Amino acid sequence: MARKSASPGLPSQRQLRAGEIVRHALAEIIAREDFRDPDLAGVLVTVGEVRCSPDLKHANIFVTPLGDDTEEGRAKLAAALNRASAFLRGRLGREIELKFTPVLNFIADKSYDEATAIDRLLADPRVRRDLGSED
Repeated sequence: MARKSASPGLPSQRQLRAGEIVRHALAEIIAREDFRDPDLAGVLVTVGEVRCSPDLKHANIFVTPLGDDTEEGRAKLAAALNRASAFLRGRLGREIELKFTPVLNFIADKSYDEATAIDRLLADPRVRRDLGSED
C-alpha cells in the first residue's frame, strides 16, 4: 500500500533535497563550462530554483541571466539551455549521487519581476500610509 503524503500538493523533503543538490551542481557546471552556443557564451546564469517530480526523474529548473532582466533575454537563455540539456544532463550525472539523473527542463524565471513589482507597490506612499509604516 502506498504511503499518503502529509501535505498533498507540496513537495516532499526528498524532492526538496534532490532539487537543492541538482541546483548547486548545475550552477557549478554552467559556470565552468565553455559553451559553443553563442546564446550561452559568456552569459552568467542564476539558477533560482529546481523543482523535481515525485519520482525524481524530471526537474524543472528556473533560470535567469545575470544582468539581463528583459523577458526576451530570459526566454533566449531558457531556450539555449534546453538545447544544451542533454549535454548538461550528462555532466550532471557525473556530479551528483542520485539513483537517476533527471531529465532537465529549463524555464525562464519571472519571480524576480514579481518581487520587484511587489516592492514597488509597497513603496507607494498611499500603501505605506495604509500600512502605517512611515519611515
